[in-house]
Amino acid sequence: MDTEVADVIAAVGPRLRALRRDRGLTLEALAEDTGISVSTLSRLESGLRRPTLDLLIPLARAHRVALDRLVAAPATGDPRVHLAPRSRGRGSVLVPLTRYPGRVQVFKQVLAPREPKLVTHAGHEWLYVLAGELRLVLGEREVVLRPGEAAGFDTAEPHWFGPVGREAVEILHLFGPHGDRAVVRTGPATSG
Repeated sequence: MDTEVADVIAAVGPRLRALRRDRGLTLEALAEDTGISVSTLSRLESGLRRPTLDLLIPLARAHRVALDRLVAAPATGDPRVHLAPRSRGRGSVLVPLTRYPGRVQVFKQVLAPREPKLVTHAGHEWLYVLAGELRLVLGEREVVLRPGEAAGFDTAEPHWFGPVGREAVEILHLFGPHGDRAVVRTGPATSG
């Protein structure tokens, strides 16, 4: 086995441990989700057990990540990202930019005109307008955001967002399911 392959295999265990810990899972909980014994999971994470597809596939499913995230497959030389847009009906499109459940999710969305319907749920949302105008309703308040403008809010507050008028709006949409918040930095602080 060449050293590059050996290095890739050796990195799987620590990557599995970090992913499990980041998700706040115990070995016992992961064993229950995957059907893989606690001892096998422990040996995989410590590098004492060689990772095989029959072990990695259930782990990728349980963590809801692509298999190459567990293995850190070598780059193919093609830098393009192939995203799968999802039609949301009547001209609206959602493109997931991240796939890490339990963490802040990022989407690019094109929102077609639709009737406002206030909703609430746990989490925090952050919206950034790329093109068009976005109407944001938060409880009794209403604001219009234009390209380059952003808004963040707790989703426990009744809310709705969509285009102003009859033209679609294009946005970046971040959602933190556990109240995670996006942090916007404008640059280093200046003294004086």
